[in-house]
Amino acid sequence: MDDLDRATAFDYVTYLRATPDRIWEALTDPASTARYWGMTFVSDWRAGSPMVWQGMGLGESDPEQVVLAAEPGRKLSYTWHTFTTEFAEATGMPPELHAELAAESRSKVTFDIEPAGPTLTRLVTVHDGFDEGSTVLSMIRDGWPALLSSLKTYLETGDPLPDPQ
Repeated sequence: MDDLDRATAFDYVTYLRATPDRIWEALTDPASTARYWGMTFVSDWRAGSPMVWQGMGLGESDPEQVVLAAEPGRKLSYTWHTFTTEFAEATGMPPELHAELAAESRSKVTFDIEPAGPTLTRLVTVHDGFDEGSTVLSMIRDGWPALLSSLKTYLETGDPLPDPQ
């Protein structure tokens, strides 16, 4: 993390009272992601395989939306989702913002899962590959902390955080 360019990347460390395998399951199991993320992911979770986001207007396969690394209980990395017209419409995104997001280079997210004690796991989330001045990066800086907090709460209590709206 020390060599990350904060102008083109986001990183966040979360400590969770959960096993590395349980965190892996929460990141990859459709029933789990539906609970704390509000959407599901469809993949066989092998490097190079397609990764399809389903929910909020997402659901079409995209050849550039793939699993980059997958080591159960240790590491997961994939390209960030495609900003489709359906996604923009489902989320009420203004057309100008949609055009701006769709024109940006594709980014990627990586989760490193590391045991930190008998009942504690360290989850390092790095979202990088952004162009300088990226609008997506400015948006995910607020989104990831809320999402990772919901993941933590879900794993530790069985319920995700309530929607703040």
